[in-house]
Amino acid sequence: MIEIEGLTKRFGDVTAVEGLTLRVEDGEVFGFLGPNGAGKTTTVRMLACLISKTSGTASIDGYDIGKSADVQKIRKTIGLLPESVGMYDDLSAYKNLDYYGRLYECSEDQRRERIEHFLRLLGLWEKRDVAAGTFSKGMKQKLAIARALIHDPKVLFLDEPTANLDPESAKTVRDFILDLKKERRTIFINTHNLDEAEKVCDRVGILKTRLVAMGATKQLLESLWGRKTVILLTKVDDAIVSAVKRLGPRSVEVDGNRIVVDVGDPALDNPRMVDVIVAAGGRIQGVTELLPSLEDVYLRLVRS
Repeated sequence: MIEIEGLTKRFGDVTAVEGLTLRVEDGEVFGFLGPNGAGKTTTVRMLACLISKTSGTASIDGYDIGKSADVQKIRKTIGLLPESVGMYDDLSAYKNLDYYGRLYECSEDQRRERIEHFLRLLGLWEKRDVAAGTFSKGMKQKLAIARALIHDPKVLFLDEPTANLDPESAKTVRDFILDLKKERRTIFINTHNLDEAEKVCDRVGILKTRLVAMGATKQLLESLWGRKTVILLTKVDDAIVSAVKRLGPRSVEVDGNRIVVDVGDPALDNPRMVDVIVAAGGRIQGVTELLPSLEDVYLRLVRS
């Protein structure tokens, strides 16, 4: 659905995005993670044909972002939630959506049905006749999400979809994204919210001008963090640590009465460690796996 090859954007001497190559499949929810200035928003703006690329290629649903003849076709294919939502403050929530529906040449019946559907799902139906300018930042954000969907796009770009939202509203939006996911809609999300990315994305990419890492969350965690076993004992001494090290793990760390060991296959390695620890006089209180979060991996990558 989205194919990117060597995509680069420079602003004068500053390279915002360099050599980006990735593919987002039809019906996939893809999350783009990265610190401020990493190039996430610049990438989305190029894909949405809002700014030109410097080099490389990218296509959406077969349409080339570099071809002027394809630009309008791409804009009809995609929905976009930008960083700045930009509503018409004097118009009501309903009239804002109706206006954009007309721009996308949606029929009157389509506009009426979709406006009510999305405003109800996002908890704004009771505010449909209220001027958008009186809305809180969070309410405007939800209205902008509805606007991005008014023409029923195949591809949806969401730039920080839960920014400015309180926890309850953020959950409403996350649940909404999961509902969209069930419709097999292709969704591309820029987010700083790593918990959000873990919950809604099929795959994530970590961007720092260049693509640093990419994969399914679980795959990414295991490939970049490895698997670790934590063994809790009544007491850790040198004999126990030496016995574990003789098994040849990549790393053995001692933290009080805990030993943290890098393992390849816990099903095979853990019983061996238990046996040598007991043979060395250790008394084991528990054996668990140390599970990193996406935040752990993200911080390791962006700080390197």
